Amino acid sequence: MSESKSFLSGCKGLSLTADEKAFFRSERPWGFILFGRNIGELAQVADLTAEMRDCVGGDATIPVLIDQEGGRVQRIKPPHVQQYPNAAALGAIYRADAEKGLRAAWLMSRLHAFDLLRLGINVDCLPVLDVAVPGVHDVIGNRAYGQEPEIVSAMGKAAGEGLKAGGLLPIMKHMPGHGRTMVDSHHDLPVVHASREELEACDFIPFQRMKDELMAMSAHIVFTAIDADNPATTSAKVVRDIVRGHMGFDGLLMSDDVSMNALKGDIAERSRGIIAAGLDMVLHCHGIMDEMIAVTENVPPLAGDSLRRANAVRAGFPTPDGADEQALREEFNAMIAVA
Repeated sequence: MSESKSFLSGCKGLSLTADEKAFFRSERPWGFILFGRNIGELAQVADLTAEMRDCVGGDATIPVLIDQEGGRVQRIKPPHVQQYPNAAALGAIYRADAEKGLRAAWLMSRLHAFDLLRLGINVDCLPVLDVAVPGVHDVIGNRAYGQEPEIVSAMGKAAGEGLKAGGLLPIMKHMPGHGRTMVDSHHDLPVVHASREELEACDFIPFQRMKDELMAMSAHIVFTAIDADNPATTSAKVVRDIVRGHMGFDGLLMSDDVSMNALKGDIAERSRGIIAAGLDMVLHCHGIMDEMIAVTENVPPLAGDSLRRANAVRAGFPTPDGADEQALREEFNAMIAVA
């Protein structure tokens, strides 16, 4: 069987089309991602994740990702799962009572793991480690735990530990920090003019503290103090000097969605630029077949350090802790009801 390529893919609907199945079998993405358009009934989601894995070997450790943060970024919604609070609400609990805040972050992630693992989803794109500055665009906004790197670091670590206790792996986002953006990177390219000293004293800290996690997602943001010409996602300087150097992160680094308009050029150019910058993986989310073909024609099979990091992820899925779901759910809901 052929080796995996350096990309993750979405799909269009509630089940795979014949064309999607043929594409995945031929091109062998390393993993997959689900969005709201892929969520119908819970049994259907479980069938879809099984279909995806069957196309590329069927192994349970094939990564299937989702953005299940809570707040407005929650792909699986009521009535299938409860509506969870956003990160800012958890941060407010922390500021009132640090121990309680950390417990809330851990509990919510542990509950996400209960919700997701039974559907065949084994990676949650959480925690958001962006340190918000006053006036930050809503693209981050209340998705951040707060404006203090110490709080974001502590809450992010608790959230990641909760996922792992439930058998999932986390993805830190958005490396090296999305908290200063004043425009939406889905539509425009954010440019950050803070000095490297300012960034090291604030934005970079949570990622540095969690450098031993297995996966992270890049930010489509230009940091003029490091590379004024390229956003972090396509910047070899940011990857080499900041992510791998200053932060010391040696895990798998994937792009944020390659379709986002913060990146210049067509999908093929963007994909080549991401790999050339030193990222391990291109993430393509929208399930548009022409774009999926353009990605796979411009990314290599996994090899070298990227293959080592990818294999570490596949080997790194934890065994769930056997916790009592109902007891944890009651504890969490009582906590947020009084917060």
